[in-house]
Amino acid sequence: MPDLSSADLDRSFLFGQRAMELMKAYRSSATPRSYAVWYTYVAGLNPQLTETVKRLTAEHGALTDNAVDHLFETYLDGRRLSSETERASNGVLAEIEQIMEMLDTALGSTARYGASLQAFSQDLAAPAVNRARVREIISSLVVTTRDVAANNRTLEARMRESRNEIETLRETLEAVRVESLTDPLTGIGNRKHFEEMLHKAVDHSAVQGQPVCLVVLDIDHFKRFNDLYGHLTGDQVLRLVAMTMRESVETRTTIARFGGEEFGIILPDCDRTSAREVAEKVRTSVMGRELVKRSTGESLGRITISVGVAVYRRGDTAVSLLERADHCMFTAKRSGRNRVVDDGTSADTMNDVA
Repeated sequence: MPDLSSADLDRSFLFGQRAMELMKAYRSSATPRSYAVWYTYVAGLNPQLTETVKRLTAEHGALTDNAVDHLFETYLDGRRLSSETERASNGVLAEIEQIMEMLDTALGSTARYGASLQAFSQDLAAPAVNRARVREIISSLVVTTRDVAANNRTLEARMRESRNEIETLRETLEAVRVESLTDPLTGIGNRKHFEEMLHKAVDHSAVQGQPVCLVVLDIDHFKRFNDLYGHLTGDQVLRLVAMTMRESVETRTTIARFGGEEFGIILPDCDRTSAREVAEKVRTSVMGRELVKRSTGESLGRITISVGVAVYRRGDTAVSLLERADHCMFTAKRSGRNRVVDDGTSADTMNDVA
């Protein structure tokens, strides 16, 4: 780990001091978990945790130990999802081991049945076999066949049980995977999901030569709106933008919230014109929705977004494509907000605005 500069060191101590003050002010116990949650909040290291802390303290005036534990496990401790994944994986392995044991048993039963049939065949081929001996052989064959049939029915029943159990475990693993990639506030993809899908889209475009576009949007004056109407209403705004994005794109398109009020749309097999159409559709749809405060029914007016669009260029990485889309979005803000700017705009024009 690199050494901190003097300024960084001083800032870290200030963050720590402020975290301790907030722990005391909001009646949180002085535990390592509590310190980790409040330090992360003060330093602004996790926007989702920050928003949740603001909401909880606004609602209750305190942050209880139970709330601290929930925040830590949800946003800071990856062990919860890891333990659920490990438990499900171990369950699958246990079921597979049982299936292998059942198959071994079935193979052994089949081998014994085959040996019995061979023995019966040899007995029947004997020159001195009489009618009574034939009846004995047939009776033994019937008993052995019944035993094999019973074993097979047991095996089928256990296989069905194992199949159902494995399907349940598979669903558990899938639920854990989805949860780890989902923004809990808006229900769309989180930063991890966004970064994974952006890398895949860029790599695919580089190999296949197919176009991909990235749309980045940011809510205008969100901090001011948040401060004016409260964090619960701010959460409502974030959900509204996410819902509008979901309604405006095709199902195979990736949408995500990867910052506080910053969202992304990854558009595979999409050219600049189509990407701008999607961006404009989202922008006008967000602007066309009147925001109403749920608790009072008060109209809070309308919100707007600034949007940047970047088109994949040969040699682009996920980072360079995102940086260009971000630059276009900030250009849109500096140009007056509530507009779409794409990277087809001349560099001189964007630099003049910047």
